[in-house]
Parts: sequence; structure tokens; C-alpha cells
Amino acid sequence: MKVACVGGGPASLYFSILMKRVEPSHDITVYERNPAGSTYGWGVTYWDELLHHLQRADPESAAAILDSSVRWESFVVNVRHRATATVENGDLGFGVGRRRLLDILTERARSLGVRVEFEHEIPGEDAEELAGADLVVAGDGVNSVLRERHADHFGTEVEVGRNMYVWLGTPKAFDAFVFAFTPTEHGWIWCYGYGFGDGHSTCVVECSPETWRGLGFHQADEADTLALLEKLFADTLDGHPLIGRANADGGAHWLNFRTLTNRTWHRGNVVLMGDAAHTTHYSIGAGTALALADAAVLVNALHMGTELEPALAWYERERKAALVAPQRSARNSARWYEDLTRYIDLPPEQLVVLLSERHSGVLPHLPPRLYYRLNQLTTALGELRRGRR
Repeated sequence: MKVACVGGGPASLYFSILMKRVEPSHDITVYERNPAGSTYGWGVTYWDELLHHLQRADPESAAAILDSSVRWESFVVNVRHRATATVENGDLGFGVGRRRLLDILTERARSLGVRVEFEHEIPGEDAEELAGADLVVAGDGVNSVLRERHADHFGTEVEVGRNMYVWLGTPKAFDAFVFAFTPTEHGWIWCYGYGFGDGHSTCVVECSPETWRGLGFHQADEADTLALLEKLFADTLDGHPLIGRANADGGAHWLNFRTLTNRTWHRGNVVLMGDAAHTTHYSIGAGTALALADAAVLVNALHMGTELEPALAWYERERKAALVAPQRSARNSARWYEDLTRYIDLPPEQLVVLLSERHSGVLPHLPPRLYYRLNQLTTALGELRRGRR
């Protein structure tokens, strides 16, 4: 096949790697509009389950990714002026720098014969570079040009979240996944922090729009924004600075999260993958894993021996079915933070449990303390049954 991948993110690069492993004669080019090494974000998270999948699919890239990752087995919850709790959750988590991840995948793809062309923008599906391609993979992100040209066909829908967030970095190296909540006179503000290598960590800050405006972030430039956030999270950062990514006008890069879905994922020989097809709220840390899973399933679909249309239809069905649970969990998790005042005044031991249970669809419909008691009872009964065995 002649394949053109538009967008040089993890999904496109991993897809090209797996395609070449299955059939080296495939002619594959990945087009990325930005220069090499210029990526947004700081670190991405993944869990041990994904690592096992990566090791089976392509051991070489999996080994390089693991070697560049920071790992943790616990999370820390810090409610300023009240309590700090450390929880051993039993799940092995990893953080890897997004730039390092892309470098690893790019190098691996090129070693297999994939052409990766940086600073090469594809303006649309009628671009000369796509002429003659058997398959065009739209891996060009949430603002996909290829998808937007036919948004009505794809049935693109976007749900805008209520809270404001900003994606930052810090030279503070967290050795656990950190949740830090800070009260202000305008409401609560909180951050999620996790290490990703080279002594750096990601620090995502979130708050309600009322708190955001009350603290003056709507009119602050990036320097003032970082200075205030460093003061608010001084305990968590241990005096380390925050690092931003300013807008063109010098303002901090505050956003509302957009949950994107599509009714269908393919049109002719164009197929959507990764954030071009779907997004899930960052608070469950699944975006990269889901994108890489898209890549693996699409490769399997294309090598089942069927024609292109049924292969793309099968890929779409498989991935949509697999996304039902994580998308539901992501919506519930985002809602938990939007309803933070419902939980934040609970005793620390209860808050920690309900933070862990934020993916639950039942939690919003029960009084928090009742849910906590039922959760504890269920846990105790489970331990009793295991003890009897």
C-alpha cells in the first residue's frame, strides 16, 4: 500500500512502525507541519497494561520508551492547610516526555524505512502529496484539517468543559502522582503533577471559571500567571518554578477541555485516528494509550485480507466499542472536578477514596458520605471472601 499519514504525533508514527513490521514493502510517509522537536505539552502518562501491549507489538520501541520513563506506584493527595495522604494504589504508572516519545518513534519509524517529513503542511485531502495514496491517515489532532473539510460527513461534535486549565512544566521532580488542592478567597484551585524524566514534571492546573476570573487570570500575562501559581502551590513545588507556553499575545495558555466525538471515522480512503477521532479528559491520563491502540487496531484491520472499505469499517466498530468505557470514565472524572465543592470538605480519608472513585457513574447520584460507607463495606466484604478462600 501507499500510505500518507498527516500529522506526526504518536498515533501516526506508531501506525507507520507497525505497518512496516507487518509488511516492509508498504510505502509510508508521515507529514508533520511543525519542525522536529517542537511539540506542545510536557510529559504523557501511561500504565503497565499499555507497556505490555507495546512490548508485544514492537519490543524495540517499547524498550526505548521504558528506558526514558519515570515510574510511580503511589499517589499523594495534598489539601492545603488540612492534610496530606499517600496512597499505594498497586498500579504501576509511567511518565515520559512527549518530545522524547516522539523522537523514539520517529527514529524507529525511519529505521524501518518510513519517510518522516517535518515542516511539511498538508492543506487538505486534495494536496499533491496525497495523490495516488491508497490510504490517508488523518492523525492531525483535535483541530484536524482533513476532518474539518467534511465535518458534516464525519458527524463531528464537540462538548466544551466548564473548568479552565493550563498545561505547565516544572523542574520539580515528583516521585509520585500528586494531586494538590489550594483554597483561595475565590474558590479552590488544584493541580495534577507527575514526573516524566530529565528531572522535570508536568503540572496541570485547573479551577472553576469563577475562581479563574476572581484571581485575575483572565487578564494576566504569562509571567504574572506563573508567579501567582508558584505562590499558590509553593508547598507542592518546594520552591521550584513553573514553566509555561505563552500564547502569541503573551498570555498564559488557559483552555477549556473539548471532548470530541465523530459519528463515523472514515470517508473514502481517509481514516481518522487519535485526537482527530476522539478525545478523553486529561484527568484519566488515557489519551496517548488510546491513540496507540487506534494505530494497532487499524494495522490489524488493514491486514485481514479484506477490501479497504470493510477494513476501515471494522476498525471503526472495534475502536468505538473499546472507547465506551474510557470515555464514560473520563466524563465522570471531569464532572467530579467540576463538582469539587461537593467533596472537598470531607474528612481526608474519605476525600482520598472518592477521588479514587471519580470514574464512577453512581457517585454523582449518591450523598458522598453514603457512597464512601458503601465503598468501605464492599471492600471489606471482598477482603472477607478472599480470606475464606
